[in-house]
Amino acid sequence: MTKENLKKLILTAKGDIEADTVIKNCKVVNVFSGTIEEGDIAICGDQIAGIGSYHGKNEIDAKGRYAAPGFIDSHIHIESSYVSPEELGRLLVPHGGTTIIADPHEIVNVLGIPGLDYMMKAAENTRMDIKYMLPSCVPATPFENAGAVIDAEAMEEPITRENILGLGEFMNFPGVINVDDSTLDKLMTAKKTGKIIDGHSPGLSGRDLTAYAAARIQGDHECATVDDMRERLSLGMYVLLRQGSACHDLRNLLPGVTAENSRRCLLCSDDRQPKTILEDGHLDHHLRICVEEGLDAVTAIRMATLNAAECFRLYDRGALAPGYRADVVLLDDLEKFHVDKVWIRGELVAEEGTYLPEIKKEDISSVMSSVHIKDFSTEKLKMHLPSNRVRTIAIQPGGVVTKSSMDTIRVEDGEFVYDPAQDIVKVAVVERHHKTGNVACGFLKGYGIQHGAVALSIAHDSHNIIVVGVSDEEMAFAVESLREQNGGIVLVKDGAVVERMPMPIAGLMSDQSGEWVDQKLTSLHEKAFQELGISGDVEPIMTLCFMSLAVIPELKLTDMGLFDVTKFAFVPVVCDEEDA
Repeated sequence: MTKENLKKLILTAKGDIEADTVIKNCKVVNVFSGTIEEGDIAICGDQIAGIGSYHGKNEIDAKGRYAAPGFIDSHIHIESSYVSPEELGRLLVPHGGTTIIADPHEIVNVLGIPGLDYMMKAAENTRMDIKYMLPSCVPATPFENAGAVIDAEAMEEPITRENILGLGEFMNFPGVINVDDSTLDKLMTAKKTGKIIDGHSPGLSGRDLTAYAAARIQGDHECATVDDMRERLSLGMYVLLRQGSACHDLRNLLPGVTAENSRRCLLCSDDRQPKTILEDGHLDHHLRICVEEGLDAVTAIRMATLNAAECFRLYDRGALAPGYRADVVLLDDLEKFHVDKVWIRGELVAEEGTYLPEIKKEDISSVMSSVHIKDFSTEKLKMHLPSNRVRTIAIQPGGVVTKSSMDTIRVEDGEFVYDPAQDIVKVAVVERHHKTGNVACGFLKGYGIQHGAVALSIAHDSHNIIVVGVSDEEMAFAVESLREQNGGIVLVKDGAVVERMPMPIAGLMSDQSGEWVDQKLTSLHEKAFQELGISGDVEPIMTLCFMSLAVIPELKLTDMGLFDVTKFAFVPVVCDEEDA
């Protein structure tokens, strides 16, 4: 702000000069006092000058609607929406989203700092303010090959960037509580720069949680129960109440929100796919749920605004008050939270569900061509099995947790043969970052596929290719098809592609619209069920995405082999005599 701008702001606040814009006849939600005040909102440049009775060069009649601060999503992965940062902004702003705290964990695991660079440049093309957290776990585990390694030394430059608020969700809580040296180096990188550290500690409690909190890890979005929530709040942490496309924790946790602790509670999505946004919305949906569950509307709005701003040290926003950013959401009511208009930094950017600014997108050439496979062929899928008794990854409907099962399969000449009467198929992970040539094979139970194959370049957390199918030939064709389209999702049957969704941005995101992605995902699901025969109670894409995540029990497959999470060790696919 210049001295001249400050002078203009003060004179506008006094009423000595006209405001640039006045939103008249509002019911203003005051998140400081917890009250609703009738009046006009005077905007000078990109800031609020005052609330009361004002005149402006441009006047908009709110007609008695409620005015709330712009909504702040306190934790989201843009990549999980399958669209670019600019496109996510177009989708979220009409629902009142004016700021998001994004963790680019996925693209940095694929491309390293160049992936972060792209995300930051792309963020400049949307009016929504995208603040980033620097991914803290790249790779997420040592049990697979990721596209990059970001250690404490590699963090030193990016952590200082203006729009990097701190270290992203610190998933390596064992490293923290066991005072691992390299883990402490990462924590110190944030501390030396005065940046915050976000948390991720599912299931942690007691002295271990106390040790985690002692590192001044700010908050956690992984609370499964009210008891989890209360314990973290008692230790001075913030709790991020999550309602995403995959994880629905908000209703479970709201009974734990009280008048005494609500100021330490925030709202977040974690993941938000286009279908969820187009059908349910964004934080406006969270607010509806809060009110449905009996929470006071002003308290809920505070959780979506001021609390998040204070947690992430964004002291220029989160409230409608003099000197604050003019991020304003006009709502029809405080029950359904239908968004009428949205201003960001004093500019009208959305009206009746439509994003108003021109859409400009960052060049994606630097993040394309992320599928690098060495010497792949059908032969790489051969397993040369000495026995027909094997460990299988058993899918549990409705979640990403799997069971370790021991089953007898059909084997001919040392190779698996798909049996339609038995819901077991081959699954493989193909390393796609460094041309290692790694291909690991295992068996998947409960997926239900009866024809063809499915291949993805989205496989948390390192995002190698994961493929499942009824024959080696179908699986190999799916992998080659995926390589040709620069990653994404492909369904094949009888040696032909039946549906595909190219995702050229790091093999994680489409360069198309959210509506296009939604239509493609719908078509992929329909054809997965109808053409490939995948079980109706299995989400065919997202389920497969998590079958290589070697931190969620019990059994997973990475490019290095079959990993037993409960034993924290690789195990052979074929059972030995002791297992039997």
